[in-house]
Amino acid sequence: MNTVTEFKAKGMSGYSALVLQVILIACNAYLIYYIGSTETIKLLWVEIPLFVVTLLVPFGFFVVQPNEARVLVLFGKYIGTVRETGFWYANPFAVKRHVSLRIRNFNSEKIKVNDMHGNPIEIAAVVVWSVVDSARALFDVEHYEHFVAIQSETAIRALASEYPYDAEEDVASLRARPQEIAERMQHQVQNRLEIAGVEVKDARISHLAYSPEIAQTMLRRQQAQAVIAARKKIVEGAVGMVDQALRTLSEQKIVQLDEEKKATMVNNLLVALVSESQAQPVINTGTLYQ
Repeated sequence: MNTVTEFKAKGMSGYSALVLQVILIACNAYLIYYIGSTETIKLLWVEIPLFVVTLLVPFGFFVVQPNEARVLVLFGKYIGTVRETGFWYANPFAVKRHVSLRIRNFNSEKIKVNDMHGNPIEIAAVVVWSVVDSARALFDVEHYEHFVAIQSETAIRALASEYPYDAEEDVASLRARPQEIAERMQHQVQNRLEIAGVEVKDARISHLAYSPEIAQTMLRRQQAQAVIAARKKIVEGAVGMVDQALRTLSEQKIVQLDEEKKATMVNNLLVALVSESQAQPVINTGTLYQ
């Protein structure tokens, strides 16, 4: 495929062409008056072409507004793009196609896709984009706006299948690493839209959830994982506190404990620290062995 790259068109100021148009109108008026008064047929050979030119000149005027471009096509050949704002004039036979250079958003619909572990999820994203090459946007793809929508959804599907919905803290996932996922998504969408002369400014997930048929099951799974992780932290903290307590008692020689007493003390401390309900103290008025 032959790629068309944008280049600047050789345009003329519309005000200069407007002055020329006024001059042509004045010349036509003078010749028509002169022919009518003298009945000179020979002047028609001058008046008719001049009249035709005067009628064609207005078709060359066009206006370029901020953040837009005009792509000029003359008899099927691309002859350049005008990006500078203002009042311009070009060949009246050239087609002047409008291309917006404004930044636009593409809001994808909720897409149902399987994540890396095969779990069905719903995902949607927002892609911020703009046209940077008007010629490629018009001539290299069919309907570039529709092309942006299709390729963005394709990239979102591909990205969702590369990551799990949720994972451990040290593993990248769709839910846990939003910035990393956004950068990865922007890169993938940009690669697909490069051919259309489109630049992706940003791409981020706007909706992420398990599919309704497994949402409740996965919610219970997440809750169970959270409970296990929390209990693990509690046990690790309790073991550290018990170790510190035994070490302090030994170093400061507050009390001498044999192995059996240490085991009893460890048991009591762990029960008090790990138990979900508040532990009730029991005062032993005798010895440990009674």
